Amino acid sequence: MKQTNLKLTFLKRVLLTTSAFAIIGTGAAIPKNISPIAAATSDAKSAQAASSNLSLTQDGVTLKLGDVFYDGTRLSFSIEREGKNLPEGVMSLYLPVDAKASKSLKKYMVPEKDQKKGYIKRPQILIDGKAFKGLGSFGDKVSQKNAVEAEYNQLDALPDEFEMTIQVEVTRISKPFEFKVPVKKDGNMVSIKPNKTQKSGDFSYTVKQLDIASRTTRLVLDSEGQVPASTKQTGKYAPSMMYYDIVDDQGKTLQQRKVGFYHSKPRTKYHIDELYSAIGSKPQYVTIKPYTFTVDPSNWSVVGQGKGADGKYKNGDKTYIKELEMTIPVPAQ
Repeated sequence: MKQTNLKLTFLKRVLLTTSAFAIIGTGAAIPKNISPIAAATSDAKSAQAASSNLSLTQDGVTLKLGDVFYDGTRLSFSIEREGKNLPEGVMSLYLPVDAKASKSLKKYMVPEKDQKKGYIKRPQILIDGKAFKGLGSFGDKVSQKNAVEAEYNQLDALPDEFEMTIQVEVTRISKPFEFKVPVKKDGNMVSIKPNKTQKSGDFSYTVKQLDIASRTTRLVLDSEGQVPASTKQTGKYAPSMMYYDIVDDQGKTLQQRKVGFYHSKPRTKYHIDELYSAIGSKPQYVTIKPYTFTVDPSNWSVVGQGKGADGKYKNGDKTYIKELEMTIPVPAQ
C-alpha cells in the first residue's frame, strides 16, 4: 500500500491530554493551520466491543482489535500493540520518501528499510468489501498505553449491520494486518433537522442536523459572516472562529470530543460537523451556546491557553454570545 504524491502539512499539536490526534480521511486532505485537540477519552465500559479479542501476530508484533463501536453518528475502534523492543511511540510519523513536503519535514521521509520496526500506520477501512470514505481522527489512545484509536464522525450512509475490514500496516513488516469484524448499530438514534438560523450583526449560523444517539451527540451546522467581538476582543486582541457548546434541559454541558484551533484569521464561512458526549436521559430540548476564544492576531494564539498554576492544561476563557443562543426541541420517542 505505497502512497505516492502525497501532499502533507504536519501539524503542531497542542494537547489537552497525553493523546496526539491527527485528522484523517480516506482520500481527504489534512486541513492546514489546525491543531487537533483530543478533548476526551472514550468510556471503556460503554464501548460496544463487537469483537474485543481479535488478535494477529506477525514477525514478533501482535495487534489486538477492540472497542469496536457504531451508533449511526460515530464509528470507532482501538488497536493495541504488543511485542519486544518496540519504539515508545505507537503511531507512525514517517512520510513516503517521494512525498511533497517542506524542508522541516524531510527528517520524516525515511526509507522503509531504515525505519524503526513496530510503528502503526493509518488504517485502511472497507465496509462490506468497499472502500470507506469517512473522515475522522486517528492517534494515541488516552486511556491505554501502547494503543491507538480511530474515530470517524463524517460517515457514508452506512447500513445498520455490516462487515468491517481493517487493514493496518506496521513499519518493517511487509504484510498488512487484516481484521474482519461484524458490526451492528448500537441503539436507536433521533435525528433532528431544524434548519433553524440565529443571527447577530453580520454573523449567522444555521443548525442543519442534530443526531442524538445512545453514546454520542452530533451537531452539523453552517455559519456565515464576521464573528462578533467583545470589548476584550478589540485593539490588541480579536475573537477566534465561533465554537458551539450543547447544553441539555438540566443545564449539563456536553463534552465536545475534539476542539480544533485554527492559528489563522477566522474565515467568514464554516461547515461544522462535530461530536459530543451523550445526553443521557432524553431531554425535552437542548440549547446551542456559541462562544469564541480571545486570540492574539500577531500569531493567532489563544490568550490564556497553556498550563496553569495548578499544573492543569487550560484552553483559554470562553466568551459566550447570548443573542446567538438557540433552543432546539427534542421530539418524544
